[in-house]
Amino acid sequence: MADSSFGQLWLAPLTTGGNLPFRRLCVENGAQVTVGEMASARHLLRGRTSEMALIRSHPAERCFGVQLAGRAAETLGEAAKLAEARGAHFIDLNCGCPIHAIAGKGLGAALLLKPARLARLVEALVAAVSVPVTVKLRTGWKETKQNVREVARLCEEAGASAIAIHGRSREQRYSRAADWSLIGEVAAERNVPVIGNGDILTHFEASARRSASGVKAVMLGRGALIKPWLFWELREERSWLPTAAERLGVLWRFVELLRDHFGDDEKGRTRSHRFLVWHLDFFCRYRPLPEQEYAALAREHPLIQRRHPFGEGLDPLEALLRDSRTSTHESLADVLLSAEERGQAEQRALSLALGLPRDDHPARVDVSAADVAG
Repeated sequence: MADSSFGQLWLAPLTTGGNLPFRRLCVENGAQVTVGEMASARHLLRGRTSEMALIRSHPAERCFGVQLAGRAAETLGEAAKLAEARGAHFIDLNCGCPIHAIAGKGLGAALLLKPARLARLVEALVAAVSVPVTVKLRTGWKETKQNVREVARLCEEAGASAIAIHGRSREQRYSRAADWSLIGEVAAERNVPVIGNGDILTHFEASARRSASGVKAVMLGRGALIKPWLFWELREERSWLPTAAERLGVLWRFVELLRDHFGDDEKGRTRSHRFLVWHLDFFCRYRPLPEQEYAALAREHPLIQRRHPFGEGLDPLEALLRDSRTSTHESLADVLLSAEERGQAEQRALSLALGLPRDDHPARVDVSAADVAG
């Protein structure tokens, strides 16, 4: 794959959320590049079944990358060869995961503390495979040590074909708005594509950040989990404000993809249920954000970091889909997975909605880094 064939709309590597059925859903909605969940290079080489599942892709994913976590050049190289043999179109090195379970072992964002070592890992990956190697970075380990410009330069010199930057330090997690001005500085300095990541929930926010930063592409994470059709909005440069019935249709399509991947036997339904409940915790955060009402607010602060009201006078199905309670998500997952066709799913969902008390503690849009880090 030539470097120029990287697309402009990337789905970020997402823990749990980056499962194959959800990636397919995003591709159907316009995602051009997908990245799998972070996989441990060491566990891949040991043949761990759960880890091997993370490097599996679907033919619909025309540009799929395997993201590896590791700190030993030889181990990363061998794992990259395995991923390439299994069909990866590119290899991505995780240098951004902020959670302690990863960074505390010297992986993920901890690599930002040792730029020269990070560069040697990139060199090892480039030497090991024939497909492109990309790197996912944060701006630095902490706010007072944001060294992404230096690290990006070293990564390019080591042979990286593209660099994705989440515009926050490891220390910041998601506590502050992503620094797109710093992403833009890196984009202006580098000769390889720079992909900007952070705080994109609407097409008008994406357009403003791309224009201001000059990045070649954008990477969507939490925004895609909340509204998988966000890729379509960015491609078409206009909003889609789906009704509750239309959003239920998106969920039904996800159920079809879950069934296709995991099967419809008892074991498959159990796995599909687990993933569906997890995703419903993001789907319920959707709120309609028309440009004419929210563009000015978005310029002041990212919409994904704002608390949006539950809404008054909602019809039962709309209230159901906005409900943030885990018990509701479990019940809705049961309804969807037991239905044989979409019409039946809609009828059962409406029956469920009519019997539910109001959710008095709706979810915020913003999400803990530990929930999605990759």
